[in-house]
This record gives sequence, C-alpha cells and structure tokens, in this order.
Amino acid sequence: MPVHTSHRPQSLDGAPGRVPPVIPNQPVPGGRGAGGAKKRTRRKDPLWARLTLIFGAVLMMTSGLAIVGSKAVISKATSGIAQRNLLGDAGKSDAEGGNSLDGPIDMLLLGVDARERWAKDDVRSDTIIILHIPASHDQAYLISIPRDTEAQIPADSKSGYPGGVDKINAAFFFGAQKGGGWEGGARLMAKTIKNMTGISFDGAAIINFGGFKNVIDALGTVRICVSHEVKSHHMSMVDGKPMWNADAKKTGKPRTPVVHKKGCREMEGWEALDYARQRYGLPNSDYDRQQNQQQLIKAMAKKATDKGMLTNPLKLNQLMKAAGKSLILDTGGAPIADFIFTLKGVTGNDLVTLRTNGGTYATAASGRESLNETSMQMFRAVKEDKLADFVVANPGVLSTRK
Repeated sequence: MPVHTSHRPQSLDGAPGRVPPVIPNQPVPGGRGAGGAKKRTRRKDPLWARLTLIFGAVLMMTSGLAIVGSKAVISKATSGIAQRNLLGDAGKSDAEGGNSLDGPIDMLLLGVDARERWAKDDVRSDTIIILHIPASHDQAYLISIPRDTEAQIPADSKSGYPGGVDKINAAFFFGAQKGGGWEGGARLMAKTIKNMTGISFDGAAIINFGGFKNVIDALGTVRICVSHEVKSHHMSMVDGKPMWNADAKKTGKPRTPVVHKKGCREMEGWEALDYARQRYGLPNSDYDRQQNQQQLIKAMAKKATDKGMLTNPLKLNQLMKAAGKSLILDTGGAPIADFIFTLKGVTGNDLVTLRTNGGTYATAASGRESLNETSMQMFRAVKEDKLADFVVANPGVLSTRK
C-alpha cells in the first residue's frame, strides 16, 4: 500500500498551521489522495476503518481529554448499539486506503424520521450526510446531499428494484422492500451515492431522529441559533406539553402552534429536533433544513465535549444507552472504542459544516434537484482528501449556521 502524507494549508493571513474552522472565510487542514477499485475485505480486527461517524462527529469528541477508565469501559458502554452491514459493495477498496490507520475516513450518515406505527419498508431517508475526516485526523467535515436530488438508482436484486431515475431519498425506500429493511435501504443508498460522487465509505450509521431526543436529553440541552422564525409543521402544544399534531388532534383539547422564534438559546431535545425537521416556511426549504440539522449535530458534539460527559463513566453510560436506542451502525466488527481513541484530538469546534449548491436550489429540467459543478468538485475533493484546499478556494460552500 502506498504511503500517504497529510497536507496542511496556510491560513489566509499567511500564518502556517491549524486554523479554527468556524469562521466562514478561514481554511481548514487537508490530507492525502486516494484511488483504486479492488474491493476491500471486511475484517474483524480492531481498526478504525469500519467505524461509524456518529461517535467521532457527534458524541465522542474528546478534545484531547483523557477518558475516564480504559477502552474496556468504552466498549461496555457501547455494547448495546446494533451493528449491521449497511454498506454492501460501497465500502472502500484496499487501493483507496482499506484498513490503514493513516488515511482519511469517509462515513455515510442516514437520518430517518420514523415512528413506531410506521412499517420498516415505508420509510425514506430524508437526511443524507457525508462525514469526511482528513488523514491528519484533527478535523471533520459534514456535507449534506439534498433529499430531492435526481439520481440514477442502481438495480437491487434483493429487493427486486429494477433500477431507474428518481429522487435520491427513494433509494432507501426501494432497498428496504421485500424484507430488505433499513439495512437494505442503507446499502442501496450507499451504492447510489458512490456511483454519483465516486466516494467509497469506511462506515455508516442510520439515525432515527425521533430516538435522538433521548440523546439530547442525556446531554441536558443544546444551544441552537434559529436564523428564520418558523411555525412547526409537525407539533403543537396541548396543556403546555409538546405533542405530534396527529396525537394532539385526538385529545380534543385546544392546541397552540409551536413557533421557533429567531435567536440563539438552549433547547430541550424535543424542541431542537422539531426545529431541525422543519423545511416548510423557510426561505430555502430543504437546504435550510440541511444546515439546521448540521447545526444540531455540531451543537451535540460541543455539548458532549464541554460538559465533561465523556470523562464521567456514569454520564457516558447514560449517553451511550440513549444512543443505542437510536442508532444502527456498520463497524465491520471493529470495537467502537478504537475509533474513539484514534480521533481523540477532534473536538466539536473542529466540525466544519458545508453546503451543496450554495445553500439554495439548482433545479434540473426534470423539476428535481441537481448538484452543480461546484458541488461535484467538492465531492471529488473529498475522494482525493483535498477538501481543505477546496474550501479555501471556495469559501461559499461553508454553512452560514454557527
């Protein structure tokens, strides 16, 4: 396997070294290139390469702090989290970095807004996020793919889907048919994205955003900045308590709309998740929702880091128990603890949120969304681990959310 090196760009003022990513016109570090087509063999030895993004990007940012206890403590805390094959043929080949600890990490995060009364084969993944960690392992990037993006979805023999052109979020639905379930949906989604962007993945996670309320509650609250006032399309207040609109109607009691007012504040789990779900009534609809969801992920990472959640075994157990109810991971059998310790230098402040299409619509002739040339160049930069240089040259891809 070739030796890969990390490239770190200078700051815009000419000073070399690491630059905080949260200011829109500042650069961030980069990494190595990759390529190849040989399929990687899935392994069970303790390597980071198949571990999912969610602990590195959302919950397990340790900010260089020593986690109380050992890897055994972390392993016990994370033992209740379901691990499944979510990538299929979309995993990285040996030539693309395979199981090397020295290369970049690319993860696929799929969010579903499922509720208990919904069938497992009747769900689409409206949240599609690629997380890229450069070979330097000291920063992380989140890139959302619009749910309405027109995509060529490949045929899937297991679900019986013949292949065709549709919105990209339909790939999850088609893959879930005929017993495929969420695992089959994730595999077809990963293959669709690989074909579209050229990016192969080290791991994946499915997050039930409804279940994520418990994770935020374990953290206490998260600080969210509302950029545009928006009325909830999903929830109402009944007797001072938030309820789904369908459930609220059944009570027969007066309902008060939930309105998210402009400004920054601490939000409880239900409020933060409801705000992150909204797209109707926002200037750029799903594009605004993408940025709000990225903001939520970053806020969770910062809260886990700042409040000692990861250095207190009791709090860590509480957090992992909540996470286990809302996550399905593809780890390739590798211990989650190895990934946590490998990326212990990444913090919530090192999480850079990026946007496709400049954060607004790029409608194709078909009426669906398309990815413009700048967005496709950004995905090529992910594949080549040159995303830092791309962001410096194209600062407009940086999210406007804090």
